[in-house]
Amino acid sequence: MISSMKSSKPSIAFLIVMTILCAPLSGCLEPDDGKLSADKLVINVNSGGDGQSGFFQNIEFRSKSAMSIYIPYLIQDKITGYVQNSTVIDLSEGDSMELSILLPPRTDSMTFFIGEKNREYWPIRSQDESWNSWLIRGGAENGIGNGIQRISADNNNSYDSVNNSVITGGPVISKSILIERAMSVGVPEGGYHSSGLVHGKNVYDRLYIITDPTDSFDIVDGKVGYYDRWAGQGNPAYEDAAMYLIDEFTSFGLEVIAHRFEFTDIFGNQNPESYNVCAYKWGSEVRNEWLVFGAHFDVAPPANAVLLDPHITGQRTYGTRVGAYDNSAGTAMVMETAKALTEFESRRTMVFCLWSGEEGGKRGSDYWTDYYVKEDNPDVVITNYINLDMAGVNWPGGGGAPHGDPDPAIDEEGYPKDEEVWPMRVYIGPGPNHDKLDQPGMVGLSNWIGSDALGLEEQMGTLVGLNYSEETWKTNVWLDMDRPEIIVYEDTTARSDHASFQDNLGTVTVGFGGLVDGYWCYHQTCDTLDEMEEWMDTMGKEYGDENTGVANLVNSLDMITWWSLLTFFHCDESPVLNALN
Repeated sequence: MISSMKSSKPSIAFLIVMTILCAPLSGCLEPDDGKLSADKLVINVNSGGDGQSGFFQNIEFRSKSAMSIYIPYLIQDKITGYVQNSTVIDLSEGDSMELSILLPPRTDSMTFFIGEKNREYWPIRSQDESWNSWLIRGGAENGIGNGIQRISADNNNSYDSVNNSVITGGPVISKSILIERAMSVGVPEGGYHSSGLVHGKNVYDRLYIITDPTDSFDIVDGKVGYYDRWAGQGNPAYEDAAMYLIDEFTSFGLEVIAHRFEFTDIFGNQNPESYNVCAYKWGSEVRNEWLVFGAHFDVAPPANAVLLDPHITGQRTYGTRVGAYDNSAGTAMVMETAKALTEFESRRTMVFCLWSGEEGGKRGSDYWTDYYVKEDNPDVVITNYINLDMAGVNWPGGGGAPHGDPDPAIDEEGYPKDEEVWPMRVYIGPGPNHDKLDQPGMVGLSNWIGSDALGLEEQMGTLVGLNYSEETWKTNVWLDMDRPEIIVYEDTTARSDHASFQDNLGTVTVGFGGLVDGYWCYHQTCDTLDEMEEWMDTMGKEYGDENTGVANLVNSLDMITWWSLLTFFHCDESPVLNALN
């Protein structure tokens, strides 16, 4: 069994055994006594055996008694191809049904629930806990927690759906199965996170392609990778990199539109101000509702003619050549998500945008939202926006930069100093009010996804009631929340492209990011893939231990990419609209 996460909580395997053998909630009854029990449901994954996490797989449910089964996972409708969140099915004695279900990518088990046939109401876990924790505290046996109501299938669903309810319907019977995630490479190369619809190893490989430091005869930037992507003024290196994006998106089968926005200078010359590359897969049902993924592709331009490495000079300046962390990582995640999602039918139009001009003040996303959407396509509604900017050097490593940082955040044994560990951030908006959650729907969805499917229940925390200024992330405010390593919160500063969607369109956004000013190589020439790996090396390579930098980086990229993909599937079915409107 390969498990992506370690937990101090009781093993789910023990819980499964108890459920099957003699748990009170399963009844331990004989199959022919007419009463429901866990052993009256047979679950087969792809004709038996453990299921492979991270893929949609056919799961057969076969009953020995009449029953309803609540399936609290993403399923793919075999008729429409749409992905749906949860369903309830009915089976008579001896019946079977097969469903295509996404096996959670970063957990080692799945749990299904049994009730009387045609059951309408069901109890469910809280948003910030896993099914495992809910079962351990008696959620199924006592029918406690939140509730959902079964909703009959509508025109675009073949299966019944569910909706929130204050009624739980009382106790249910649970049945869990073990799942595992395959490895395509060794553990040091990120093997634990190297398979699935999307996965961290593919993102890492894409990140390497963009940031490849190998010298070449390329007259544009002299590198095999795509360096010197400073936006504006018709920079040939940026133009060259944009062609790479266009070619890749086109190869995925997407319709690519390069959006150029220009300004007129005092001499009447037209100068490129922004050059965005966006790829479109048109919705099958609601074409004019767009769900957008975005990351900026430009990098911080040099303030001086010469870029200096702060590891050598001991002084930070401004500007970078490759921007591995800011923001080639986000670019790689958007591209790999786009590649995966082209295989799915969606109700709404998918748009994957790589922005220019973010470092100069969000010019690319501002122009696109203001002009291309509001003026050129006034009938379009952007339902939700997912932003990927600066991710990969926080959880599960982070906190140390041993590359000659004059103030390295590692102790004498090579481990990160506790007081220097920074959280990974899931930022949501618009949230203008500091004392309450303005977008509880998106906060709840983010917690729901993270706590179970991503196995992050113990690492997550939700912050409410703090004044988030630029200084917030330079302090240890999260220590008061028992030091969550991953913080879900509403961002009132909006320092990246999500601000364009919030301010110009009123769109509810969710973004994933990490260190800003706390990262030694933020907007520096040392912002390279090698630096990211060093930062994520929690074993202290210089002290002779195994380097875990690549494995931790792959893990982090995997987690964030999956979080984005799962958010898309949920929001395609049910957009999270602005609660302030």
